[in-house]
Amino acid sequence: MKKSIYLIFMMISLFSCEVSSSDKKEIKEKPLEIITGAQQLSEYIDLLKGKKVGLLVNQTSQIDGIHLVDSLQNLGVHLEMIFAPEHGFRGNADAGAHVKDGIDQKSGVKIFSIYGKNKRPAPELLQQVDIVLFDIQDVGCRFYTYISSMHYMMEACAEANVPFLVLDRPNPNGMYIDGPVLNEKFKSFVGMHKIPILHGLTVGELAKMINGEKWLRGERTCDLTVIKVKNYDHSMAYSLPVKPSPNLPNDQSILLYPSLCFFEATPVSIGRGTDFPFQVIGYTNEKLGEFTFTPRSIKGAATNPVLKGEECFGQDLRTIKKGGLDLSYIVDWNKKFLSMEQKSVISKEKWMDLLCGTDQVRVMINEGKSIEEIKLSWIEELDIYKTLREKYILYHD
Repeated sequence: MKKSIYLIFMMISLFSCEVSSSDKKEIKEKPLEIITGAQQLSEYIDLLKGKKVGLLVNQTSQIDGIHLVDSLQNLGVHLEMIFAPEHGFRGNADAGAHVKDGIDQKSGVKIFSIYGKNKRPAPELLQQVDIVLFDIQDVGCRFYTYISSMHYMMEACAEANVPFLVLDRPNPNGMYIDGPVLNEKFKSFVGMHKIPILHGLTVGELAKMINGEKWLRGERTCDLTVIKVKNYDHSMAYSLPVKPSPNLPNDQSILLYPSLCFFEATPVSIGRGTDFPFQVIGYTNEKLGEFTFTPRSIKGAATNPVLKGEECFGQDLRTIKKGGLDLSYIVDWNKKFLSMEQKSVISKEKWMDLLCGTDQVRVMINEGKSIEEIKLSWIEELDIYKTLREKYILYHD
């Protein structure tokens, strides 16, 4: 009897140990919550109190579903003005559409556009503020224009001697570093910095690089503070809680954006004017595939999209789970166009070169070079960039 009781006791003890060990393992492996710079109010609120604050923000500037503007106003911070980038302060303007000055109806704060005629604020405007705060969600591509707006604002702050505060956010494409490094001959608003298409930096890290490399006008530097993201590294996937612009509505579009943006220099549709922009490829030739879609006018997202009202045939990429810079789409569609239309798919050569930051990619595609050959053309400069990047990263890869 004693032996039986002893055996039962031992079995219960062993079972208890297994459950305890399993629980510990589960707790250990559970990832910590990513906390954005904006969420860490205690880290920066003292930098704003008693100051006249300018904000470069948009619809992504939120703290747990509440806009940063509302959160700061509720805390008694004096918000002097808002600077609106591409797509506007509320993020409801078409790509490329001029953003107008105005007043935010909810907060009553004046809005000044820095997308349109004026890409940088007038000096007299910055004389009215004591600090400028930047909080915008980026997607990690050189041609996504929020980082260009950040550059111009840093430049204006440096010249006006106004501090610049970045509330950092994760880069949803931060695990990728790829593409040609910008050739300065092709510098434009969709490519201002000597970085590759997929640069592998958060906006805070890029701001540090811009400052450290003296890329601002006159080789100035601004008084920069970055509030880091907590519990984040570049290997992490990050699902954006708010769409960063009207035509990047979900994780899939953001994943495919670096590869499909080249089609903006073609007559081919990538789904603008549909419910799945940057997730399909199509053209009006029925030989291109059984999958079809018809672009339509969508206010605030695609008023006059490519091939509006025309049935497009092509590829549905909504279930493709492959990120990074994939040249196969533009290379394959160029081959299709050469066989069907007897011409290159790249109809806007200058725009393609600005998106790429070089003319080499376009030339090599049209010469029929392989993807491997094209990627080899930028590998040397990309390696140099990777070494430079190490000086400025705030988060592990």
